Amino acid sequence: MNVRIRGTRLALAALATGAILTLAAAPAMAAGSPRFLEPGELPPHPTSPWYAGPVVAGQPEHPPVCVGEALPSISSHREYWTEYDTNAFQVTVVERSEQRAKAFAALLRQKIADCAERLMEETPDLTATEKNYGKIDVEEGATVHGLHTVSDWGSSDVSLFSVGRDGRTVTYVRWAQMGTFEHAQVADFKATTVTAVNKLY
Repeated sequence: MNVRIRGTRLALAALATGAILTLAAAPAMAAGSPRFLEPGELPPHPTSPWYAGPVVAGQPEHPPVCVGEALPSISSHREYWTEYDTNAFQVTVVERSEQRAKAFAALLRQKIADCAERLMEETPDLTATEKNYGKIDVEEGATVHGLHTVSDWGSSDVSLFSVGRDGRTVTYVRWAQMGTFEHAQVADFKATTVTAVNKLY
């Protein structure tokens, strides 16, 4: 599926470079809170370590591509980055019930699946392709998708997304770098997703 997208510089910034949240933001971790990924649990970068900001309560200042408008105020999130053009992002939401968590996970998956088409409707100077990498058998389940974008001026970026749930807790993880689907570390990202879901409650 090839799609055209508008507002490219903002979209690519969210996909490929990711804005690093200010470290002055208040941390969200508290006793009983879901644990977030550690830098070493992300897909390995060949030439750089991963770094991480604090866990921060509330909606991200820079909403993640595809799902940003769906994130509630009860979200907690964390930014990750390398010394090169690779970054990652995790959001975790603890819902009031398992039924609400199930519905929220389904909403995020639908937002990701429809992301390329929605970007097409918004902007004219990118082409996007979406891939479904299937399900992962961990806790109440997780799914993995990919998104590749190419701009009219030649930039090329690839992202991987996952949504997983354990009981009433849902997590969304994104990994992104310059490149194409051939550069996507799908197997490593699936392992990261399993770790992320297992670190919930």
